[in-house]
Amino acid sequence: MSTRPLPQDPMIRSLIAKARQSQLNRRTLLAGAGAGATALALAACSTGGGQTKPTPAADESANDKTLNWANWAAYIDEDDDGNYPTLVRFTEETGIEVNYEVAVDDNNTYYGKVKDQLALGKDIGADLSVLTDWMIARWIRFGYGQELDHANIPNLANLTPALRDPDFDPGRKFSVPWQGGFAGIAWNKEAIPGGISSVADLWDSSLKGRVGVLSEMRDTMGCIMLDEGVDIAGDWGDEEYTAAIEVLRKQVDDGQVRNIKGNSYLEDLKSEDTLAAIVWSGDITVLNAEAGDKWEFAIPSAGGTLWNDNFIVPIGSPRKTNAEKLIDFYYDPEVAAEVAAWVNFITPVVGAKEAAAAIDPELAENPLIFPDEAFLENAHIFRSLSGAEEQKYQAEFQSILLGS
Repeated sequence: MSTRPLPQDPMIRSLIAKARQSQLNRRTLLAGAGAGATALALAACSTGGGQTKPTPAADESANDKTLNWANWAAYIDEDDDGNYPTLVRFTEETGIEVNYEVAVDDNNTYYGKVKDQLALGKDIGADLSVLTDWMIARWIRFGYGQELDHANIPNLANLTPALRDPDFDPGRKFSVPWQGGFAGIAWNKEAIPGGISSVADLWDSSLKGRVGVLSEMRDTMGCIMLDEGVDIAGDWGDEEYTAAIEVLRKQVDDGQVRNIKGNSYLEDLKSEDTLAAIVWSGDITVLNAEAGDKWEFAIPSAGGTLWNDNFIVPIGSPRKTNAEKLIDFYYDPEVAAEVAAWVNFITPVVGAKEAAAAIDPELAENPLIFPDEAFLENAHIFRSLSGAEEQKYQAEFQSILLGS
């Protein structure tokens, strides 16, 4: 979650260095909701893009003080009345009204919904979208994002140095990090008082039909592959991936896995349809705050995945300057710390750790927000895939979702 100035901090430097090594990914969609959703996700795997890159929309921000922001669930500060305090303050300070939508449940599915409009340079109804590194790389490659004017984002000077020049966006011309985090395991402490420590524990017969996994391929398969002894950041290929796919396929076919979902997996934990699952780190802290302290998160003994999500301005947005003002607002360390205190993910903003300590000293010691070396040693990045690999591996994964 939030990380303050600390370019001096070796823990933060280590975390960010990892996040740069390859392209990660974070959340994903309700894959078990039916063939329609699955077909949409499969369509999203296509390379797309076309030969001619679309032209950015004219910026109407000077005459239009509104902004549409598409984000993931449980990914911003929220009060008991359903308001977003930092967004309220942003509007008070800038006069820009923000329409905040929980519109992204999965990278591929969101892309599947908007890719045809993006290819035509049309407005997709979002002036800011938050997507994972590997999907951001695709948008940039196809020309689906607008180049940012850093003069409108002076607080970008607070970006953690190691995140300033990722291979998919050198100099951060098109994207800016929002939050990062881990995929690991979680369980209902009342139902499983002894806890679990590994992905293999999810396959215990006592949990049959009560296990959930994420529809984000890199997170679910990353955790399974790590459990199978594969270095997901290293030199692996079809053989290792296929072996892990067969592990998942067996658990789905045998009825061990009940659901394969994106953000909606939280509802299954609340209802106790699932008692244990592969999950995203910060979500469990939020879930405990909302529904009682009933769940525990852990990085599996064999390791979990590490990912980062980013802002991007879609090519058809007519409000780029408004979007840049919002990015600048969230790169103020005090604002970043306030978001971090609620969402419990890793923020890329230098200065946020000290600001978080001023809010709550315990907050600055939370390893899910400010991870230490020991915590980081068990966090791994799913290596970058070639276009052919991405299509092949995603299709194999989607074939299990289709049958789930």
